[in-house]
Amino acid sequence: MNDTQSREVFEAITVHNFSERILEQVIHFHVMKLSGGFFLWVGSSPVLSNLAVSISSKYDSMPLSTLVMGDPSNTASNSLAQRLAKKTKKQVYVSYSLPMTDTNFSLLVENRIKKELELHPEHF
Repeated sequence: MNDTQSREVFEAITVHNFSERILEQVIHFHVMKLSGGFFLWVGSSPVLSNLAVSISSKYDSMPLSTLVMGDPSNTASNSLAQRLAKKTKKQVYVSYSLPMTDTNFSLLVENRIKKELELHPEHF
């Protein structure tokens, strides 16, 4: 890889952070835009407890998804990655490092992500 190619790869990665108070808890969001996809971390403290990846498939309407690391019984990262890959048509990595509380909380978190996606699509 020459210097020009190396610089293009480096410049393709951008970082976008935002936070929101959801049900009295401050939730932090970290998005790294990658070439052809993005990495999303969601959490309330600096922990990477799991990681899932999802990508669209020409053979199925639902994107393929797998857990790369973490507890397989916690499907939050997998599910969110799959829904975001379907919505964006990109490869999506998700680390959802929040305790599983209730579905309303998870829905509010996901709605905040979708709102940011609509407001700032250039970061995804």
